[in-house]
Amino acid sequence: MSENCNHDCASCGTTCGERTAPRSLLAPNNPSSNIKKVIAVMSGKGGVGKSLVTSMMAVTMQRRGYKTAILDADITGPSIPKVFNLKEKVTGTQEGMTPAQTKTGIKIMSTNLILDNETDPVVWRGPIIGGVVKQFWSDVNWGEVDYMFVDMPPGTGDVPLTVYQSLPVDGIIVVTTPQELVSMIVEKAVNMAGLLSVPIIGIVENMSYFVCPNCNEKHYIFGKSKVEEEANKYGIKHTATLPINPSLAQKCDEGSFETFEGDFLNSLGSILEGK
Repeated sequence: MSENCNHDCASCGTTCGERTAPRSLLAPNNPSSNIKKVIAVMSGKGGVGKSLVTSMMAVTMQRRGYKTAILDADITGPSIPKVFNLKEKVTGTQEGMTPAQTKTGIKIMSTNLILDNETDPVVWRGPIIGGVVKQFWSDVNWGEVDYMFVDMPPGTGDVPLTVYQSLPVDGIIVVTTPQELVSMIVEKAVNMAGLLSVPIIGIVENMSYFVCPNCNEKHYIFGKSKVEEEANKYGIKHTATLPINPSLAQKCDEGSFETFEGDFLNSLGSILEGK
């Protein structure tokens, strides 16, 4: 548009000539929300355990005494309510929707908490899905939250872009697995973070190893761990590994994930505390 244009823009109410800076795409805060840090958990592909890492980070920081929350941005494949055995639908007030809370007080908003039936398919097009993500930020009364973790959908497409442009994301945790293919997937995630100028806090390698219950030795089922190699390649200082652990899978299936034992992601928790 020409700088001499005198027509008001429908979205911001100013003329092109009056603009002095790009218009922010950030969605407005809910007036009743005070969210201090927003951490996105992402990968370049599906099936690597983003929801597991998101849930574990929320529980880890909650155990450290912080108020945590999860915004489930995987709109068409929400799994967070199952992990925490949340079945009741969310309610609303004049201040906005009230998020569900787990037994230990983690606040959660997910598509499955507003559907009539949790098995109903979400057959929505991209713009509608993006709009729901922004509503989960603006129309939910989150209250006081120290750390909000955003469970991202797989890939680097429309919804992840909406999250990074609409939410004030402070950092990214990239989730990966040991397979050779993942090198390319990590690079996609890292490049997207670079394009959007969002710092990467660390990389978590899921299904990294298996500890034999008989000999107590680590076995690398999917090959040697590549997390340190990938981190060094992109100048990422912090990494963590998660084992193939049947008890973690069982607790996810049972909805009792808050009772998991282990300090798998405590190192990343310490990094978040220092930021």
